[in-house]
Amino acid sequence: MKEAIAAKAEVFFIDDEEDVRLSGKQTLELEGFRVADFASAEAALEHLNGEWPGVVLTDVRMPVMDGLQLFDRVRDIDPDIPVILVTAHGDISMAVAAMRSGAYDFIEKPAAPDHLVETVRRAMEKRLLVLENRRLRREVSGEDGLASRFIGTTPAIEKTRDLISALADTDVDVLILGETGTGKELAARCLHELGDRHEGRFVAINCGALPESVIESELFGHEAGAFTGANKQRIGKIEHASGGTLFLDEIESMPLAVQVRFLRVLQERVIERLGSNEVIPVDIRLVAAAKAALKALCATGDFREDLYFRLNVATLLLPTLRERRDDVLGLFHHFGRQAARRFGRALPEVDAELAAALKEFEWPGNIRELRNVAERFVLGLPVFDGAPVSGTAAADAPLDSRVESFERSLIADALLRHGGRIGETAMALGIPRKKLYLRMQKYGLDRSDYR
Repeated sequence: MKEAIAAKAEVFFIDDEEDVRLSGKQTLELEGFRVADFASAEAALEHLNGEWPGVVLTDVRMPVMDGLQLFDRVRDIDPDIPVILVTAHGDISMAVAAMRSGAYDFIEKPAAPDHLVETVRRAMEKRLLVLENRRLRREVSGEDGLASRFIGTTPAIEKTRDLISALADTDVDVLILGETGTGKELAARCLHELGDRHEGRFVAINCGALPESVIESELFGHEAGAFTGANKQRIGKIEHASGGTLFLDEIESMPLAVQVRFLRVLQERVIERLGSNEVIPVDIRLVAAAKAALKALCATGDFREDLYFRLNVATLLLPTLRERRDDVLGLFHHFGRQAARRFGRALPEVDAELAAALKEFEWPGNIRELRNVAERFVLGLPVFDGAPVSGTAAADAPLDSRVESFERSLIADALLRHGGRIGETAMALGIPRKKLYLRMQKYGLDRSDYR
């Protein structure tokens, strides 16, 4: 997760002189920093918050709001955001006084490029360490467990984490929709563990794995003698989950006759065991999951419409890997490290060709399939098990496309070998840093993916 924070890290460069801003921005970008430049302190302040992963680099003398006033405002937002002041010679004493108040450092104009880069790098390392320590404290206290379970930094997975957090705080029933392998049971467990029912039981049952002849007994329980073979009383899953969460996976497979009985459970929160007339109150939170479109099944008569409407109060739609391709490499490395520890193997190097193939693969099995592929990779087995992999350098692709694909692969491979370090990568490729940076922009390569 520290890598995820670092991937978002950026420098705010603030100076009312455009030439100074552009020069400083280019210097920092050539060293791999993400830089946003602003002509005024007011414009930069609009984008700052307490979890912002970055460094503020600001001129002292500016109209309307100067650098020292900006420093005071930043300190109010988060005193741990590093603020580096860029000063003229006559402002040094003023900058030193600001450092005593908590400013990170000051740089005298004109800033020497090496000194500028090194000061920003040290400040960024400090900021990322502060945010990582905060995250670890939240995780230990149970506030941020989602980040270590639903891994990724794309907007799709961040939205999923936010929605799970919001729903966990309520006691509403939830319908989880998603393709196979997207993590529906994991989402259900997170809803339970982060909610007020976390001390109760989490009872899971797969409706698609139970024969129709036993599913009623499994759900509702039975009394002794209720049917042939019922030699003693059995408590069903619904009753067993009372006080906690009941998770029904593949609810689209529930037989229609059982759906009728289950609808009453949702409406009245009571059950009757098979062979009994006694009404038993149950206090459950229902989390149901389906990989099929329930509304379409209602239209064909394969799922009761009244049950669908009762379930469809709060819906959580889990994204596929195809919708979060930028998370694929990070997830692959994560599962690969897990597999390497489990199998007692070293984690092999991911070359540029494999990295490109992983991001382009369609992943019909989503996270589950990606985990299996990572395990095969660690074990030295064929990664895709014969499945076709689409590539940008296919034999029938245009020449320019194939040349660009080859160039991209070379750059990605060099970045991997040198841990995303721009200077070393440029030297290995025999090109200037600026040219490497422009090529990386062209091909959408981010150095943080290769650290």
